[in-house]
Amino acid sequence: MTVKHILDAITSPDSTPQDITALSLPESYRAVTVHKDEAEMFQGLPSREKDPRKSLHLDEVPVPELGPGEALVAVMASSVNYNSVWTSIFEPVPTFGFLERYGRLSPLAKRHDLPYHVIGSDLAGVVLRTGEGVNAWQPGDEVVAHCLSVELESSDGHNDTMLDPEQRIWGFETNFGGLAEIALVKTNQLMPKPRHLTWEEAAAPGLVNSTAYRQLVSRNGAGMKQGDNVLIWGASGGLGSYATQFALAGGANPICVVSSDSKAQICRDMGAEAIIDRNAEGYKFWKDENTQDPREWKRFGKRIRELTGGEDVDIVFEHPGRETFGASVYVTRKGGTIVTCASTSGYMHQYDNRYLWMSLKRIIGSHFANYREAWEANRLIAKGKIHPTLSKTYSLEETGQAAYDVHKNLHQGKVGVLGLAPREGMGVSDPEMRAKHLDAINRFRATEDGATGEATRG
Repeated sequence: MTVKHILDAITSPDSTPQDITALSLPESYRAVTVHKDEAEMFQGLPSREKDPRKSLHLDEVPVPELGPGEALVAVMASSVNYNSVWTSIFEPVPTFGFLERYGRLSPLAKRHDLPYHVIGSDLAGVVLRTGEGVNAWQPGDEVVAHCLSVELESSDGHNDTMLDPEQRIWGFETNFGGLAEIALVKTNQLMPKPRHLTWEEAAAPGLVNSTAYRQLVSRNGAGMKQGDNVLIWGASGGLGSYATQFALAGGANPICVVSSDSKAQICRDMGAEAIIDRNAEGYKFWKDENTQDPREWKRFGKRIRELTGGEDVDIVFEHPGRETFGASVYVTRKGGTIVTCASTSGYMHQYDNRYLWMSLKRIIGSHFANYREAWEANRLIAKGKIHPTLSKTYSLEETGQAAYDVHKNLHQGKVGVLGLAPREGMGVSDPEMRAKHLDAINRFRATEDGATGEATRG
């Protein structure tokens, strides 16, 4: 038995939830993995020279045992996030340490401690099976999954589930992720698939959209309000493109930092007006590897004030990390907020603390999102208030190349990966709503080879 009968049932217009329930599960499925015995393969190489195409494998792996409160989902599409790049180059540490620690938690968690790691923290697909104690989801439900995995046995997580001591990112700190034909998730990761989107479009927002929502909008993050000036690094990228949309939709004023004119044009297309092309304007925040240049911070701050009518920024949406953090702290207004969720240019941040403490600024750490925040972010996608930023989609066999593109910053927005879906454009069940938002849905596709790649049937 293979996964083909699952695909046939999902794509048949006559299939019912009972038909999905009656499907027999295959013994194995295809999945993108890294291998424990290769964790040292890039030792000694600089990060930029580590090649995900060499470390990512497409393997046939056994279907995992289904536990209470869990679901097996047929993955129609997934996407590549930076955590998949980190996993593929074994930085900052190989993920097998995460799996080993999780495996010590309980006999059921031991399933995750394997010599291979099925990666991926996004999916759109169809529920195949649910475990004991699950009432909210049934086989046949079309879903997307957010990547927060929690146990919630400690009181610490019951005000904000991100504070659960056993909080993990699915597909990064757990096994059986979304870059596969079948995935194992906790059912409190599931959310309704937006009906006007294709499978690959619906899979793309999950991690980055929820992360940007918590970081910028939620009271657990910056708590953005109308009229705020928001500096957004990488404003056309996977995270920044959603931050830009949230700022615009929430009545704030995004100041979009990009690295090329084509990326600047994407921001203009989204509705942003204040744009800084950092390459064209030649900002170099570091004199050398160990020395920052405060004169460049000041030049950058002056440029921001030119775009805002003399105002400094209320919020900095930080994720590049080491390369930009000193400038971010400097340009934030007195009493303002720097909110950071990642460090794609390096984790060891340096900044002049005088500009932080004497001006009463705040640095807030933000990591993914809790279930409610993820649900709200997905609801905005479903209502057509925020749109996917998918630019290109690869097959499962090409995941290594997709991760390479993200690693080398060769992409715009998000890069999708098909799972069971045999082609792009499948999965739309509300074509009327889709038609209303088609230009916005295709905005980032139009940057790839001048074509939209649009398809709506299937």
